[in-house]
Amino acid sequence: MKILIVDDDKDIVELLSIYVKNEGYEVERAYNGKEAITKLNTNPDIGLMILDIMMPQMDGLAVVREVRKDSQIPVLMLSAKTDDLDKIQGLIQGADDYVTKPFNPLEVMARVKSLLRRSQHDVKNDEPDQIEIGPLIIKKDSHEVETVTGKSIQLTALEFGILYLLASHPNRVFSADEIFERVWQQESVVSAKTVMVHVSHLRDKIEESTGGEKVIQTVWGVGYKIESH
Repeated sequence: MKILIVDDDKDIVELLSIYVKNEGYEVERAYNGKEAITKLNTNPDIGLMILDIMMPQMDGLAVVREVRKDSQIPVLMLSAKTDDLDKIQGLIQGADDYVTKPFNPLEVMARVKSLLRRSQHDVKNDEPDQIEIGPLIIKKDSHEVETVTGKSIQLTALEFGILYLLASHPNRVFSADEIFERVWQQESVVSAKTVMVHVSHLRDKIEESTGGEKVIQTVWGVGYKIESH
C-alpha cells in the first residue's frame, strides 16, 4: 500500500516519509494541492493521504472537497492552526482526522495506522454480519449500508464505524469519548468536536437517503444512541 504525503514544506514530507517507510508502506509525495489530485488519480494503490491545509495553488480543504466527490480514501490533515474552528472545518470538508503542527511523527503514524485499520474493515468477529435497524441495512464484511428500499449510502470508514457501533448496541448511549476510543482505536484526548462533526455528516447522509429519517439520537450531555424498533 502507498501513502501520499502532501505538504509544501519538503522537510516535513521527507521526515514523514522516513516514518511511513519504517512501517512498511510505500510513499508518494506531492508539494501542492493540484499535484496531490494528479497523484491520486494516477496511483490506484494509494490507500491514505496525509494532507497539509495551508498550501499554494490549491489548499488542503479544496483537495478534500475534490477527493470526496468520488473517493472515501482516509485523509489525515496537518494543520498549523490551533483554532478548533479551523480543525473542524477540515473535518466538515471530509477529512477523517487531524494533527496540529508542530507534531510528533510517532503520533502521526499512530493516527495513520488507526485510520487504516478502520478502512480495512477491522471489526470484531463476534459482532453480527448484518444489522437491520430502522430504515437501514448495515453489512459488516463489505462495509455497505443501504436503505430497506435498496438505496446505497456511501460512508467513510469512520462514519461506518460509528454507525455500526451504535447499531450493534441499540438503545445504549455512547459518549463522544467512548465512540472515539472504539472507532478511532486511540485514547481519547480532545475527541468531542471530532466525533460531533462525523456524526453530523453521518446523519446528513442517512436523512438524505431515507427521506428525513432521524436514526441517530442525541442524548444531551451524555452522547449518542440508536433506538431499536
